[in-house]
Amino acid sequence: MDPQLRSAFNADFTPEKYAVLLRCVNESTRWPADFRLSETPIFLTREFTNEAVYAANKIAAQTQTAEFAKHAASGIPAGLEVPNESAHPNFLVVDFGICAEGDRLLPRLIELQAFPSLFGFQLLILHCMRKAYPAIPSNWTSSFGGIKDEAYIKLLRRTIVADADPENVILLEIEPEKQKTRIDFACTETLLGIRPVCLTKIKKRGRQLFYQRDGREVRIERIYNRVIFDELLRRPELGIGFDFHDDLDVTWVGHPNWYFRISKHSLPFLKTEHTSPAFFADEFPVDERIDNYVLKPLYSFAGLGVDMEPSREKLSALKNPHEWILQKKVDYAAFVPTTDGPYSKAEIRMMFIWPEDGEPALVNNLVRMSQGKMMGVDFNKDKTWVGSSIALHEG
Repeated sequence: MDPQLRSAFNADFTPEKYAVLLRCVNESTRWPADFRLSETPIFLTREFTNEAVYAANKIAAQTQTAEFAKHAASGIPAGLEVPNESAHPNFLVVDFGICAEGDRLLPRLIELQAFPSLFGFQLLILHCMRKAYPAIPSNWTSSFGGIKDEAYIKLLRRTIVADADPENVILLEIEPEKQKTRIDFACTETLLGIRPVCLTKIKKRGRQLFYQRDGREVRIERIYNRVIFDELLRRPELGIGFDFHDDLDVTWVGHPNWYFRISKHSLPFLKTEHTSPAFFADEFPVDERIDNYVLKPLYSFAGLGVDMEPSREKLSALKNPHEWILQKKVDYAAFVPTTDGPYSKAEIRMMFIWPEDGEPALVNNLVRMSQGKMMGVDFNKDKTWVGSSIALHEG
């Protein structure tokens, strides 16, 4: 990464400045961040930025081919297909581990999702980083393609709200006030004027859906969908006034089917210089060393069910092996020097927005930092310079 800016940031860092970052993030909206924020952004060289942008765009392009469409046709589990699928996803995020190969760092594909990420929160954390650390050069940015804040918000509004009145658009989630990503919901409401609504609060009449807003019943025309299907399936006790499989007079942004079509299910298909070998569990070659691979369930979120130490015996015991993949392990580079000793690793999420009448645009990024075996919170307890962050590069 950029050694000059990294050295200057570390020399200038104080716990008091980090406290400013936390106050800015946690007091800017009605909900605070329910996840750890890293003390630092990461600073990308122009060379790495160009490679990450190239790698993300190439993978995104592969998901738009006729061959990929054939592969994705079997991506939706039986009984979970939702009617009125859109022609393309509205969101695509591509996760790269930052890995060392030889004497250079490069992005290596970990996962991808055609599902919204923290598109609202990442704008807030950028502003708060600038407030907490004013020495960061003003020409260093997290966005790509030269997009500025106003244009970014305009594109987000064009994709989610389109020509509807914001009160007829909702952010749909299961108990949004309890979700770890609720700060993003609050940021999105601030930016676009759309409210987070629990799916248990929705009423259906005919093909139309309604919710309560300021004591009035309001029709829903567009749904910014943040419901994760595997969480929904784990919550059969929820009383829901409509069914995802109903033929509804609403526009999904993004449509639930894309959550499955572009997902871990896609990894065995994708092959570029920035991907690693991946196989469905029932297609794993007999001559491959299984200890070089990670076993992942297709239909889970946030790292649930990942097995870092698979075996042939574990494969044989799987009830539905085609619903699991084996992906070759990658070695994350410990490349971020900290002020208290150990180096941190990172992965970067490249975030695309794709409006209904436009082309996919790479707009922003999200970073997760770690010093543990994996990126998750459980592997980074009591550590510093880990957690959610953002990558900056010279604009």
